[in-house]
Amino acid sequence: MSEVSRSRVHADDYDEDAVGPVFAALADPTRRLMIQALLRDGTTSVPRLSAELPITRQAIAKHLATLDDAGLVERAPASGREVRYRLREGALESANAWLTGTEAAWGRRLARLKGAVERSESSKR
Repeated sequence: MSEVSRSRVHADDYDEDAVGPVFAALADPTRRLMIQALLRDGTTSVPRLSAELPITRQAIAKHLATLDDAGLVERAPASGREVRYRLREGALESANAWLTGTEAAWGRRLARLKGAVERSESSKR
């Protein structure tokens, strides 16, 4: 088997159903700010985020629903009526695996290109 066919990325190498929604959710800067708030504070709520972000509570709730649908956040236990959210453990593992695999494949392609260029230059001498 050639090196090219061995390094080819196949759709079944990664669980696209897990990766796509994560990247789609993280594409929005407001949702990334929410993730940063959760990283900083551990948990948060709609009222707390509405004090930090210049958007309505309804918009915050929609963004949190998108993050929840992508598997990034979950409801956290809270006292009273306030709903709190936290990051879901391992939520970024599929995206991290995709990025790591893609970075490695890119590195291999660049190394092959560098080798080809260097061989071409040395053959001209």
